[in-house]
Amino acid sequence: MRITVVGTGYVGLVSGACLADTGNEVLCLDLDQRKIDMLKAGEIPIYEPGLEGLVKRNADAGRLRFTTDIVEAVKHGTVQFIAVGTPPDEDGSADLSYVLSAARNIGRHMDQYVVVVDKSTVPVGTADKVRAAIADELAKRGSTQEFAVVSNPEFLKEGAAVQDFMKPDRIVVGSDDARATQIMRSVYLPFQRNHERMLVMDVRSAELTKYAANAMLATRISFMNELANLAEKLGADIEAVRQGIGSDPRIGYHFLYAGCGYGGSCFPKDVQALQRTGEENGLDLRILRAVEDANEVQKTRLLEKLDARFGSKVAGMHIALWGLAFKPNTDDMREAPSRVIVDGLLARGATVHAYDPVATDEARRVFGDEPRLTYATQPMAALEGADVLMIVTEWKEFRSPDFDGIRSRLRHPLIIDGRNMYDPEMVRSFGLEYQAIGRP
Repeated sequence: MRITVVGTGYVGLVSGACLADTGNEVLCLDLDQRKIDMLKAGEIPIYEPGLEGLVKRNADAGRLRFTTDIVEAVKHGTVQFIAVGTPPDEDGSADLSYVLSAARNIGRHMDQYVVVVDKSTVPVGTADKVRAAIADELAKRGSTQEFAVVSNPEFLKEGAAVQDFMKPDRIVVGSDDARATQIMRSVYLPFQRNHERMLVMDVRSAELTKYAANAMLATRISFMNELANLAEKLGADIEAVRQGIGSDPRIGYHFLYAGCGYGGSCFPKDVQALQRTGEENGLDLRILRAVEDANEVQKTRLLEKLDARFGSKVAGMHIALWGLAFKPNTDDMREAPSRVIVDGLLARGATVHAYDPVATDEARRVFGDEPRLTYATQPMAALEGADVLMIVTEWKEFRSPDFDGIRSRLRHPLIIDGRNMYDPEMVRSFGLEYQAIGRP
């Protein structure tokens, strides 16, 4: 099958590479010439485990190509995936300008029946707007060419996106067109050979499913963080509580880890967009407002712990920071707790020596030329001359550190752990003070 993917970000590039890997002829379109030049040269503009080899293998085989030529891209694919960004507007709603621009380009240049697939995370009703934009452009040309618009939201976790696409737990397709539905079944047949994973529903339900999924996961995180803060006041251990409630099959263990808040390109944006959708329809989604508020406060918890321990003495301290990305296995720092924490430390007059396995370049872009923020190339190197260690991202390489080495390097033998990575008694047995989230 000939497939066009509009957009080469996380969703577009992963989708295009995975679809090419099953034998499809995929052409990825992006108007960013620099990004396309990188991809043609075999360079990957994002960090995602397994993606670089996947792109190279399929590009070398000629199944995966990249272009900035809109006409070429539109005329290539029977299936046109729209996977462009939908950044939040000032009011929190999703900005659909890139999605609708892509739709209009399809309408201007299509010369065959195409299935237009909304892969971007978009509000309910976007498929109608996409359909109208394409129809408007066809009308301007005097064309009666048939087409279909379907919703196919992505459920890819950054850091595991390739695996999620190749072995999906569900494939949601919103379609009211039988021909388009059959084509989508053909597209996804290689990814569900052992059992049916495709859930076909109406378009609006598919659009809402994506927002509902992310909002539910964000809610679980904020709920556990609120409980963790309460546990500290009560002298309880949130880890024991997590195991106690997670053993209930109605609840389960997933997304019950307390920490210093969620970030990334999805949860914050989608929670805000869903709230805005509620407002537009006369509903105040109070739970989601609380989820967002709780998360913003949680990002400051490590700073509060530092202030409680040292007060005004934080000014002039040198802080070692482990982790900058919003989660492990990505270099994405959008809405990352580390941004709030680093800004807070610098505002208090401290200096920061940070280490992250892959996000250092992104951090330099985010924070710019900030002389009070420096970067280490190894975890232990970040501790040299530091007063305190703060842990913000739960990278695997932080799981079993040299605690004796940590104690000997820190002026104050204190670890403030925003991800509850260690057993408190074990850490303290090395002569270290240990403060975590919701743990005694």
